[in-house]
Amino acid sequence: MQFSGEGYIIKIRNHGEKSAIVTLVSPQKGKIIGYVNGARSSRNLGIYQIGNYISFNAYARVEENMLSLKSVELLRSYAADFVLNNDKIEALLSMCRLLDECVAENDDLGSFYTAIDDFFTHINDNNWLVYYSFFEYYLLDFLGIGLDISECAVTGQRQNLRYVSPKTGRAVCAEVGAPYKDKLFAYPQYIADKNYRPQGGEIAEVLAMTGSFLQKNFLNQHNLRLPENRSGLLGIVKTYKI
Repeated sequence: MQFSGEGYIIKIRNHGEKSAIVTLVSPQKGKIIGYVNGARSSRNLGIYQIGNYISFNAYARVEENMLSLKSVELLRSYAADFVLNNDKIEALLSMCRLLDECVAENDDLGSFYTAIDDFFTHINDNNWLVYYSFFEYYLLDFLGIGLDISECAVTGQRQNLRYVSPKTGRAVCAEVGAPYKDKLFAYPQYIADKNYRPQGGEIAEVLAMTGSFLQKNFLNQHNLRLPENRSGLLGIVKTYKI
């Protein structure tokens, strides 16, 4: 088996003195794991960094064997974009951990890959954290536990939606949800509108909601927890300004 592709590095595990097992998310092949001979040599240290975007040739003698990644080239380096900003590092590590734990090897990422790519593409924009929140929202959809925010679960109306049920993940309109508002999540209006300039409080509400659904509907079933790095994001967003 042999193929070529591109992708973001989301995990690097040392193997021996100079080599590594590298995990990538690729638009062509989804999540792939491959062995890289000499990845930890001084010449290659700048290439094999979490978040870097590389091209590669992958080879395995038989399909059951681990891939070997060869002819690797660094296409875009994001190390400098993260290394001097602890908030961005927290978001990067949280994203990479969620991708590693939630996405199976060789799963087709489909349109979900766009949300991953957008995070990196906009990491130097002042609304970079918004793109992280979109990533988590679409991760739910990719995992088959996406929210239904198109209409009120009770009345069927599509206007004046204000809440999301923590039990069903369905939208609730203002008049129905008002008596229970303290037990409901806020409606993610900027997600529905694809508005990338929301207020910080809106982002915090979305992250609280996506984190709850990820933990309850996926991570718990696999004896996993939300990444430790992610817990800092709710603190970051309180002072976040666009």
